[in-house]
Formats: sequence, structure tokens, C-alpha cells
Amino acid sequence: MVERLNEERILLELIGIFPVTAILGARQVGKSTLAKQVEHDWYFDLENPTDLLQFENPKFLLEPLQGLIVIDEIQRKPDLFPLLRFLVDNNPGQRYLLLGSASPDLIKGSSETLAGRIGYHLLGGFTIEEAGNDFQGLWLRGALPKAYLLEESESFLWRDNYITTFLERDIPQLGINIASNTLRRFWTMLAHYHGQLLNYSELARSFGISDMTIRRYLEILEGTFMIRLITPWYANIGKRLVKSPKLYFRDTGILHNLLTVRNRNELISHPKMGASWEGFCIENAIRALNRSANKDIWFYSTHTGSEVDLFWQRGGRNYAIEVKFSDTPRVTRSMNTAIKDLGIEKAWIVYPGDKVIRLSEIVDAIPVTELDLVV
Repeated sequence: MVERLNEERILLELIGIFPVTAILGARQVGKSTLAKQVEHDWYFDLENPTDLLQFENPKFLLEPLQGLIVIDEIQRKPDLFPLLRFLVDNNPGQRYLLLGSASPDLIKGSSETLAGRIGYHLLGGFTIEEAGNDFQGLWLRGALPKAYLLEESESFLWRDNYITTFLERDIPQLGINIASNTLRRFWTMLAHYHGQLLNYSELARSFGISDMTIRRYLEILEGTFMIRLITPWYANIGKRLVKSPKLYFRDTGILHNLLTVRNRNELISHPKMGASWEGFCIENAIRALNRSANKDIWFYSTHTGSEVDLFWQRGGRNYAIEVKFSDTPRVTRSMNTAIKDLGIEKAWIVYPGDKVIRLSEIVDAIPVTELDLVV
């Protein structure tokens, strides 16, 4: 059992502020486990037929209850949101904790109906700190708790079944009504775009569907925390800037299954190894930055090759991260040019070593286990 004390602390803060708190995240990311760590008075799981039956008359069920009421798998009853607004407005003794596998419709429905009354906690898989700094295992097997805690071969099998369940059960519920084997082919094709600029037209031609359909599929995968699209930074700096987003799988364990990578040896020799490492470091860096309220994060790239993998602003100053899979990281010409273009105050190169190395006056190389240094 891995204690997620930081996640619990953030959740308790939200519960203390808002009458309704929602934990959103991918399936099997640990939402129910986290909710059960918090002291609560009532717990309803809408995937339990007995609990679901009680919600045939939700007002009659919920109105007399007091304390913290947990409702798991809330996406099965999106019509509850207007009722919850009425209940919390008229009963200050009630608090609600809602758990759901996120979808755009769920977030939109809850935010519109419960505006000013709901706080969101976006739960990811294990952090490097929660994994005891075992970044190698976390990178290979992924951050979903069950996948990480299993041995290599068992983890691969578990993740394969996770993908099948997601494609055959979850995706059709979100409005993509095509065969699961076709969806798997689409998802596998996306795995080969991991870490690359996204060309919607090229992807649409490869899959034989329209650009708009591709955009809708990607929006759903992004809304369910399967992929992350990072947009480029636009600035009037007199250079031709890349304007396409970059696509990353948020969980490298899922990515590795789609690439049929079963163990570390296969990963190190795979053509997508560098992109996989980049995505792993970027996902963990973004999670660290989000803890310090840095929500707006971009990448920067020009057509002449100047680039940094992550760029953000804080307190009127500019910062950047570049990711390298090297024991001897160095500041490249393209990174130096990007630093000058953007007026970077401080930059870091994230690498798989174990020491912080000063590379220049404003650039440090840091281990992936030390990402809190950028916060």
C-alpha cells in the first residue's frame, strides 16, 4: 500500500473550501482508494447495482443525509448535478465528494451547474516520490498503481487488459461508436506520434476519416487523461514558429504496451525510447508545476530548429525545461538560441543521472527525481 499523503492533503483542503469536490482521473488511477482514506459518512458506488437502484429517487435518498457523502462513478448519473446544487444550497450540513472518469461532458455539466460550489482535484498515477524514486520502474510500467506494483510480465498483461476494457467499454460510452479493433489500431497509430508534432490532415488520411473526426477522437482521449496535447508558444519575435501541438501519452506504461515493449532491454533498444523518456519527464514536470499553480505550459520551436520542450511564466519571468536521455547532458546550440529568443531567466535539462550539474550561468542539469527544484 503506497500512501498518497500529498494527494490526501490537497483533497482535504478542497473539501474544506467547497461544498462539492470532484476527483477526476483515468480509470484505475486510485480515485476510490484516495476517497476511502478520507473520513466520510456515506459511500455510494454507482457501479454497484444495489447502490444504483437507490438513486432511482435521489432526492428522497440524499436530502436527509448529513456529513461527507461520497458518490463514486458519478458519470453514470450526470443528471444529479442540478439536484446537488439544490441540496448544498439548502443544507449546509452536507458535503459531497464525487468521483468520475473524466469526460468533457461531465466536466462541462458539473462546472456549469455547480459554478462556485465545486472544486476539482485531477488525480494522476504515482509520482516519482510516491514510487520511492524508482523512476526506472515507473517509466517502464507506468504510473497506474496496479501496473506499477506488479512484476514486468504481469504488469504488461494487466495493461493489455486495461486497454481492451477502455476501448470496448469506456470509449463507446463517450460517443465513439466504431469497432474496438479499429479503435485499437487508431490508438496504436497514435503511439507512433508520441513526442511529435501533430498533423491532423496526415493522421486523418492514414486512418481514412475526416480531420474533424480525428479532432473529436483526440479531444475525447485528452478528456479521459489518456493523452496530453501541448500547444506551442506564440510570440512576435520575428521567427517562423511551429504552430502545431505536440502529442504525448500521459502514461508511458500504456504507451509501451501499444509499442509492444515488454521490458527494459526492449525499451532501451526501441526507436521511440527517446520520445518515451521525453514524455515521462514532461508529464512529471507538469505535475510538479501544477502543484505550484503553473497551469499554462507550452513548448517552443522554430522552423530553424531552436526549441525547448517546456516553457512557462511565473512572476513575470520566463522558465524552460529541455529533456535529454544522456549521462553527460549539455546545452545545445538550439537550446541556447531558444533561451535568447524567450528571455529565459532559468532553465533546466532533465536527465537520468543522479547529480545536479551547473552547465551555465542560467542552466542546470537535474535528475528526473529532482523535478521539485523547478517549482
